[in-house]
Amino acid sequence: MMAWALVIGVLLTTAGCQRPAPEQRDTTQAQAPRPARNWPHVSGDEGGQKYAALDEINLGNVSRLKPAWRYDTGDYSTGNEVHGATAFQVSPLMIDGRLYLCTPYNRVISLDAETGAVRWQHDPQVDLQGVYTPTCRGVAYWRDTRHGTERRCAERIFEATLDARLIAVDAQTGERCDEFGVDGSVSLKTGLGAVRPAEVYTTSAPLVIGDRVVTGAFIRDGQRLDAPSGAVRAYDARSGALSWVWDPVPPGTASVSAADVAAGAVLAPGTPNVWGLMSADSSRGLIYMPTGSAAPDHYRGVERGDRDYYGASIVALDATTGAVRWHFQTVHHDLWDYDVGAQPLLFDFRRPDGSTRPALLASTKLGHLFVLDRETGAPLLPIEERAVPASTVPGERAAPTQPFPIKPAGLHPSTLTRDDLWGLTPWDRGRCQQQFDALDNQGLFTPPSLRGALQYPGLGGGINWGGASIDPQRMRAIVNLQRVPFVIKLVPRATYESAQTANAATGPQQASANELVAFNPQVGTPYVAVREPLLSPLMTPCIKPPWGEIAAVDLRSGALIWRKPLGTLQGLAPLIGRWLDTGTPNSGGSLQTAGGLVFIAAAMDRQLRAFDAASGELLWQYRLPYAGNATPISYRSRDGGRQYVVIAAGGHGPLGTTPGDAVMAFTLDGEVGPRVMPTSQER
Repeated sequence: MMAWALVIGVLLTTAGCQRPAPEQRDTTQAQAPRPARNWPHVSGDEGGQKYAALDEINLGNVSRLKPAWRYDTGDYSTGNEVHGATAFQVSPLMIDGRLYLCTPYNRVISLDAETGAVRWQHDPQVDLQGVYTPTCRGVAYWRDTRHGTERRCAERIFEATLDARLIAVDAQTGERCDEFGVDGSVSLKTGLGAVRPAEVYTTSAPLVIGDRVVTGAFIRDGQRLDAPSGAVRAYDARSGALSWVWDPVPPGTASVSAADVAAGAVLAPGTPNVWGLMSADSSRGLIYMPTGSAAPDHYRGVERGDRDYYGASIVALDATTGAVRWHFQTVHHDLWDYDVGAQPLLFDFRRPDGSTRPALLASTKLGHLFVLDRETGAPLLPIEERAVPASTVPGERAAPTQPFPIKPAGLHPSTLTRDDLWGLTPWDRGRCQQQFDALDNQGLFTPPSLRGALQYPGLGGGINWGGASIDPQRMRAIVNLQRVPFVIKLVPRATYESAQTANAATGPQQASANELVAFNPQVGTPYVAVREPLLSPLMTPCIKPPWGEIAAVDLRSGALIWRKPLGTLQGLAPLIGRWLDTGTPNSGGSLQTAGGLVFIAAAMDRQLRAFDAASGELLWQYRLPYAGNATPISYRSRDGGRQYVVIAAGGHGPLGTTPGDAVMAFTLDGEVGPRVMPTSQER
């Protein structure tokens, strides 16, 4: 993600005023018994639905939602010489009245779920050297069914860290579980060979299924052909022993097993990784993983071979052995960094005849939604392979076809024309047109080129890690996405190195007028990749708003129910920003509830919003202390208690929102005053 604060600028001409909030409907019913409702996984359940079966807060009373408490972690940074600016993206867990969350520095904190009071904290003292964006999206909970909860470490919180460790702490006290690995920790670098600083680290929560803890890792993009393996590992939740390794090499290729790793073997380099959240179906013993791309990102060639066989895919593994059951590739031979970051969502697909099939929803950076049978990977809604452009780069070979869902139809525009270009003034719109005219542009799958290729959607999506939420009763998916084009250009290595030598002799020279230009070395290939957003000289997007959207899709038919811009320029364009309904780039996800609501922040304007999930009407909003670039959760911590909505509001430095560290809880009518913890301090 890039520094989108520069992208927005001060916009004074796009007067898309918000309508007043609709008149509230009274859906309050006689109060029924209210049992406790935990939130035991990052996305609510192991299938990732992001759905709370709670309706105390509903269409008729959501206007009464107010802060109940606030907690400031103290862990944030605007960036320094060690690491970049932080992003607070965590979705907490709530188990039996206890919240568990992690900070961008991997500090694990337990809070009282009703008051926000601190129960305990654990700081693993991570090495942040070279980490681009310190973040942690969640932790995992495991209970040892062999023992009662009174035994030490019978309940555990697992966290995968930015310095590539998997740690286990006692859920009651926060103390290390010493019997797990060595002093409560195992290294995720074992079997990877020589790893460079901050080249491998983990930002997403591990997955617990049965008595195993499963984790992938982020592998730094675009650096080298022989990047560390993207292998996924499963560990025994009690001892930390390595149970199995999935080595994502193509079928027929010799793979490395857990026993081989224990004996010192090195996993195959450059294979696709899993940096997003995984899902599980415990009843079927399956794990579902969204995979990244083989290394490097923007050149395949003979050098990369067929290592991308499992790239940009949904892969189903046997939870006991790690064996592949099936896989579905969303992008063939990915040349665009269109890796799958969104968690696969599990639900029961209802056919017109009333029968059901176990299903999976996969959402991608292209704005595509694929509905698959989760036992076989076969499409449950139609998909077709379409011819796409060939590469013009010597030595490159692009896939001749790509998969397109027919239902649901793609949510992101498939083309960008000259008429779609936009500028604050005729002058900068003209400059956008000049850039546009100089680029290769053949639609969604225009391959990177020596001339420069338009990439739309950009490498951040479309749909990113926030993905979708599902209401399993109403068979409705809510999706948020963004619309910002990029440019990808390949530069012959000899040309690039000659320019670097000349620059060293004459002093530093700016390679581009755009400060957001990024160079990916792709060592081991003939080309360096240059990536940058398509911006005007005034640093605004070269396309018409909206730049961020939220949409609802019927999962029975694939039909679009509604869509609208997500976010305004409040706080970004002085005086009138709140009325500029442009939508903004966004990071985070949505929450649906049995009360007919969808809660989402994600946008740059700091608002937490509640929409009528059936119609898209905005019913409530609250301006957070920082942007809520995370996914909200909802729970009832005790029988007869109140329903809470909780979100991490700590911004996202690289996205251009101010970093912070607040955890905000809301209930109907709130408290006499929100509980504010000691003032946060930047690290």
